[in-house]
Amino acid sequence: MSNNKLNALLDEEHIKILFSIFKSKNIELRLVGGSIRDFLINREIRDIDSATALEPNDVLELLNENNIEYDDFAIRYGSIIAYPNNKKIQITSLREDINQIGRHTSVLYTTDWEKDAARRDFTFNALYLDEDAKLYDYYNGQKDLQSKTIKFIGEIEDRIKEDYLRIYRYFRFFGLFDLPLINIKTQQIVEKYIHESLAVLTNDVIRQEVLKMFNMPYPLNCFYQSQVKFKWVEILKEHFIKTNYDLGLKKCLNKIDNIIN
Repeated sequence: MSNNKLNALLDEEHIKILFSIFKSKNIELRLVGGSIRDFLINREIRDIDSATALEPNDVLELLNENNIEYDDFAIRYGSIIAYPNNKKIQITSLREDINQIGRHTSVLYTTDWEKDAARRDFTFNALYLDEDAKLYDYYNGQKDLQSKTIKFIGEIEDRIKEDYLRIYRYFRFFGLFDLPLINIKTQQIVEKYIHESLAVLTNDVIRQEVLKMFNMPYPLNCFYQSQVKFKWVEILKEHFIKTNYDLGLKKCLNKIDNIIN
């Protein structure tokens, strides 16, 4: 990927403002994750995430010094939403997730970019871009994007047990690609934990993730392969019926049947 193309991602005024205030203090800031992933596959960018070695309270101090508004409701996880030029950018301090079970984690801040990358779910979500358009790719995420492959970072079963929502994120990212390359062994491992996920995640959290699938470029790929629904779709439907979750049935799973049929 040429620097000229990557520079286009950095050309937005609110991004340049944020980089400049960190640079004024000699502190490194990088864009990370979805915005880079989507840019590389020519998809519209909706959210901008960034990362820094600066700890959260120091990030707040820097934003205050520069009169930039922010929300700090997720500061316990090291995340702050900044609004340079009235545009939203999430800033997250480099961290390790420890004692992570389900969707709960303890946070240990670090200055090590590779440790921060290691906690992320999939290889193409661990891409970082600095202000000079240098791309940092710790897990060959670009290669997996090019081959249209969703690959976990680390041991699949461990990463799912840390956060069961990764099951549904795994299937959601099939919708990024017209013809995703599906590793059957990975799919089988993920599917083993669908029932377990239902005991940990709330119906509403799962429904919100499924709704995101409908906004993917190729939503059918999230639910269906070779004229057969993925196992998770039928299991989730049975669960929503059993728990009388009408909102999930009428406003979510029925939409799946509509796009398949």
